[in-house]
Amino acid sequence: MSKLEEGLYDLGRLDRLAFLDTPVHRLDPRAKVVTTLVYLVCVVSFGKYDVLPMLPFVLYPVVLAADGALPLGFLARKLIAVAPFAVLVGIFNPALDREVLLHLGSLGISGGWVSFVSILVRFFLTTIAALVLIATTSFSGVCVGLRRLGVPDVMVTQLLLLYRYIFVLGEETMRMARARALRSFDDRGMGLAVYGQILGHLLLRTYARAGRLYQAMLARGFDGEVRIVRALRFTWRDVAFTSGWSALFVVMRVYNVPLLLGRFMTGLIS
Repeated sequence: MSKLEEGLYDLGRLDRLAFLDTPVHRLDPRAKVVTTLVYLVCVVSFGKYDVLPMLPFVLYPVVLAADGALPLGFLARKLIAVAPFAVLVGIFNPALDREVLLHLGSLGISGGWVSFVSILVRFFLTTIAALVLIATTSFSGVCVGLRRLGVPDVMVTQLLLLYRYIFVLGEETMRMARARALRSFDDRGMGLAVYGQILGHLLLRTYARAGRLYQAMLARGFDGEVRIVRALRFTWRDVAFTSGWSALFVVMRVYNVPLLLGRFMTGLIS
């Protein structure tokens, strides 16, 4: 299996995990979307030098992944795959911010290193929360939840079609890659010089196929509204889930929980 095929398979696996039957999966998509939005706002609102205060937020994705029977190894691999983007964002911070903020023994740690670690922690928390949301709701379920929350139909439909178009683009890319490999002898036609032509043909082929898919959708009654089979009902469980987690997020954002726990443990020891 090629890297592209493996990537598409893993991306589709997130949606397949959403068909599991667990208490987390049975929650209303709106409850999970709103709770995740509150979570993301609280995480990204921390200062650039905050690291320890964000650590308690790992509780939310870990609890949902455990209750939703999600494979932690699979989620960890997805995090590692996109981690280089977070590294590239903050890798220059140590060179730009050299003011020493704290000392570990005789070792001085600059603000650039602290902000770099803060970026990595923020990336880990937000990405794992998004992965858990899709794996317990499905991307189409997230889109339906957004629509029921008042997001315009045009925006929701664009998100859903963009997600589906990724698979169309990937499938056409794999077909062209196989065709080129079968027609290449002694590695001829495998260099970088042909990539421009391949990209042009890929764009035309995916555009044509996307048009056929859209015509098929219209023939089947697509009117621009995203629908799912099961009816959505916001029950007391959804209210308890949203209000309980959101209140916990606010508390963890307002108070430095690791610092409070450290003082409490120090008081017990002394």
